[in-house]
Amino acid sequence: MDETRQSGHRSTSRQTARRPSGLVALALAVAAFSLVAGSAGAATVSSNWSGYAVTGSSFTAVSGTWKQPAASCTVGETSSAAFWVGLGGNSETSTRLEQAGTTAECTGNGTARYWAWYELVPEAAVKVTLTVRPGDSISASVRVNGNRVTMQMRNVTRKTSVTKVRRIAAPDTSSAEWIAEAPSLCTTPRACQTVSLTDFGVVRFTRATATGGGHTGTISDRAWTATAIELTSAGSMGQRFGPYVPYSASGEAVPTALAARGSAFSVRWRESETVQTRPDPGWSGF
Repeated sequence: MDETRQSGHRSTSRQTARRPSGLVALALAVAAFSLVAGSAGAATVSSNWSGYAVTGSSFTAVSGTWKQPAASCTVGETSSAAFWVGLGGNSETSTRLEQAGTTAECTGNGTARYWAWYELVPEAAVKVTLTVRPGDSISASVRVNGNRVTMQMRNVTRKTSVTKVRRIAAPDTSSAEWIAEAPSLCTTPRACQTVSLTDFGVVRFTRATATGGGHTGTISDRAWTATAIELTSAGSMGQRFGPYVPYSASGEAVPTALAARGSAFSVRWRESETVQTRPDPGWSGF
């Protein structure tokens, strides 16, 4: 098999967050555990998601393209940022999410690392064999047919791709998303905390489409409802859900308005106005 399980992008790992070396759990949290009641303009405030979600249909496919941003790293500081498309997870009661994307990570020695992965929440994320470098054009799609989930990742720049097909019980198809995320660090199955969001500058999503009710359209299609999501310090310090306890507000991310007839937008990183004190997670990713 050409895949490895993280130790692991979900809350299945029981390793401690302060161990001096080795891997600890990084989770790509379901929005049900992170969205905050409230808004900034027309956007929903979140402690770990930024981008767009659409609801109002049963979605069977989502796709999008983005240019892998470069991570700006500082020695002594660890952080992570994930960029993905997915189905499900955008409700306070959701326990499932089907997603595929890339990660930019800063290690404690100031080194930036990049990789591609897929995740079928509540299972751990799985790293896939696909080279990812800053500036590469990445295309991803997730499709659901019954209990069959097909996830495809393509590095358009390098002309390489990987496809994974898995079967899961009762996939969530109530929403479709295009997201930049601050992943979560998990020390037990019920104790997860959002890590510092890597300074990725700007990531631009293009060719964003979803299929729902047999109809394919862009984010702004009238067949469904689109919601902008802002990752803010207000989300980090506000209401929380489930095991995902935000402890870092060192970075925020805000989406732009939709462009290209609803198929494109950007997410911009910004420094938080309020930086919370947090423990050193001591993690090193994969």
